[in-house]
Amino acid sequence: MTTKRNLRIVFMGTPDFAVATLNALIDHKYNVVGVITAPDRPAGRGQKLRASAVKEFALEHNLKILQPKNLKAESFIEELKALHANLQIIVAFRMLPKVVWQMPEYGTFNLHASLLPQYRGAAPIHWAIINGETKTGVTTFFIDEKIDTGAIIKSEETQIENSTTVGELHDDLMTLGSNLVIKTVQQIENDSVTTKIQPQNEDLKTAYKLNRDNCKIDWSQPIDTIYNKIRGLNPFPTAWCYLDNTEETQVSVKIYGVEKIKEDHDYDNGKLMTTKDELKVACEGGYINILEIQLPGKRKMDVKSLLNGFDFSESAKLL
Repeated sequence: MTTKRNLRIVFMGTPDFAVATLNALIDHKYNVVGVITAPDRPAGRGQKLRASAVKEFALEHNLKILQPKNLKAESFIEELKALHANLQIIVAFRMLPKVVWQMPEYGTFNLHASLLPQYRGAAPIHWAIINGETKTGVTTFFIDEKIDTGAIIKSEETQIENSTTVGELHDDLMTLGSNLVIKTVQQIENDSVTTKIQPQNEDLKTAYKLNRDNCKIDWSQPIDTIYNKIRGLNPFPTAWCYLDNTEETQVSVKIYGVEKIKEDHDYDNGKLMTTKDELKVACEGGYINILEIQLPGKRKMDVKSLLNGFDFSESAKLL
């Protein structure tokens, strides 16, 4: 009978997505000797310092916390060495220097929210939906010099339904991913890991970092493209466009929940049509029916509530 390795784990992560995995490690009684997370950052109108979701969880469970600003700093490297970890697990953190990921005896592995080698990069969950994929998944892999290119340990896939939003898929993959990490740790614990090199000869899709420009809706695109983009950014960071209601001033609006209505029409792209409880936007191949919207300085609201107190002009359009 093979003796199990005695694991001493350092966990690195920052957002909610990472908390589920750290929680799973604690639930399975693994020895987490340290948690590395981002420094507290100013947030909200008062710009008060706010701890990361991972730090808040670690505090609740009395875990050792390090919050380095510089991952190459000698002081951090010494603190990390002093934890005597033999395995490091990374979930939604930042790129590690070689001196860090090479440190533990049993390696450093990362959980990535895609089926690698597809969707390497910062926003794999969003881009899978934006690009209209019907399946995605999670992958664990050993870290190497490049981003998301290391040898794959395990992966698991899931379906993406036609109405799935990025918020819903995020939560599904968070659970799927935490379970996959436990399976990966069990293999490392039992010294039964087998890996496969990521294939390099495919047409690879990239999960580019999201910014204001690539979150803007282009109403000249086909209806499916627009629909996928909106749900792939709902509820965060949210698709947006300009509302031209008077032909004098344009305001930025955020679009959340939508439906698509496929039918022929002769309206210009972006033309708005309203009834007492419906707000539709003309586009190539039909209409986007807006269910939730946010105007500047206002909270997100359902369209029926908006139409009760907001008048759209006959020439109103989205740009």
